[in-house]
Amino acid sequence: MKKFLPLSFLILLLMLSFQSFAEVERLKMATTTSTDNSGLLAVLNPPFETKYNVKLDVISVGTGKAIRLGKNGDVDFIFVHAPGAEKKFVDEGFGIEREPVMHNDFVIVGPEGDPAALKSAKSANEAMSQLLDKKHIFISRGDDSGTHKKEKKLWEKTGTKPSGDWYLAVGQGMGVVLRIADDKEAYTLTDRGTYLAYKDKMKLGVLFENDPELFNPYHVIMVNPAKHPHTKIDLARKYSEFIRGKEGQALIRNFKVNGELLFHPDVIK
Repeated sequence: MKKFLPLSFLILLLMLSFQSFAEVERLKMATTTSTDNSGLLAVLNPPFETKYNVKLDVISVGTGKAIRLGKNGDVDFIFVHAPGAEKKFVDEGFGIEREPVMHNDFVIVGPEGDPAALKSAKSANEAMSQLLDKKHIFISRGDDSGTHKKEKKLWEKTGTKPSGDWYLAVGQGMGVVLRIADDKEAYTLTDRGTYLAYKDKMKLGVLFENDPELFNPYHVIMVNPAKHPHTKIDLARKYSEFIRGKEGQALIRNFKVNGELLFHPDVIK
């Protein structure tokens, strides 16, 4: 003879399930395509969500747009990599508690034949000058992202602004830009993390690297509740503490693709 649970018990279970679902808080973050495309957030976010019964709504865009979302109060915090723009965001009163999280670096990738001879360049400035001289196809993100901002600074230091049919600004995220560059056998500037995540799908190789100019730090910044009182500063602060704490830093330190480290933790080594 089958035994059935009492109706009152089933109702209680149902009520608890609805209550548990209702209590899940939403936290909005704007971050760069590099943290998302690399696969890091897929490793970093779930433990936080489980620990605090939170659902993270991630908006993955270029740093420039992420900062604009923060200025508008459309997100609770930002996780980006453009120090100059970040400092301005804080100085203008839109952000508070700007804290270091991790770093990697930028690299210039290109076709195997290396027509601009970047492998022989002794500095980032020399590498960019050789690209200007050779005018082989270069794919720029052109999207005001942290990578695009870095690229523009590198061109500025040469004293020449790139122009012509060889220079293509496509207004796309890093993953798409890498695919375009690979299809066209072109050069592009990329953060190392995203390149490593896409490396096995492309023929592009790293042709210039390891210059101090290519250092790429990431910071987490709270949106100022004095500007936007509706933002969830306490919960956003918990995320900052998590990714900068022992557990989060260990997840960053151990995050690898094909045995290669994509990011280096900056708080707990």
